[in-house]
Amino acid sequence: MGHAVSDHGCLIAFEGGEGAGKSTQLRLAAAALRARGVTVVETREPGGTPLGAELRRLLMHTRDMPPTPVAELLLYLADRAQHVADVIRPALARGETVLTDRFSASTIAYQGYGRQLDRDTVVQLDAAARQGVEPALTILLDCPVAVGLGRARGSDRFHDEDVAFHERVRDAFQSFARADPARYRVIDATQAAEEVHAQVLAAVLTRVCRA
Repeated sequence: MGHAVSDHGCLIAFEGGEGAGKSTQLRLAAAALRARGVTVVETREPGGTPLGAELRRLLMHTRDMPPTPVAELLLYLADRAQHVADVIRPALARGETVLTDRFSASTIAYQGYGRQLDRDTVVQLDAAARQGVEPALTILLDCPVAVGLGRARGSDRFHDEDVAFHERVRDAFQSFARADPARYRVIDATQAAEEVHAQVLAAVLTRVCRA
């Protein structure tokens, strides 16, 4: 059965721990959607705006002077507020499909669970930053921590965190998916990339297109 392009915008977030393959799978999904006539915006957090690019450098690559956990949280939320205002909301208003590499779930998982900041505070501040914008679907690429860290190969300072930190993050993502199964699609990221892509695309098409 064929698919017709939806007539309204759609935000889809790609989430997961280090080395889960989010960036690769997002690019593959974007290409497949474009081949079906869907107008796609590919973006990421942090770094989806010029301000975000500067914040990304501070957040991901400052091993010599890392921000405190609270400062880290606020930098991520500054990135999100700018991202929503400059990229995501305008694209949704134009009826486009936005695929973002990380969104709110990452902040709650990494800062609320990984860093063990007060979760209610993290959730409230995130809500202020995203101003009502939320994903219609979250693709959660899940794999064991050891597998993901082996793939990531020290790409940023989060790779330096201990295994317990990353296990808390993974557990958080899984708990989000269990709590909201209608908005989450959990995919085993240890499968071959082609199989992961097939499952990602099938899930995305349920939101972006209608039969």
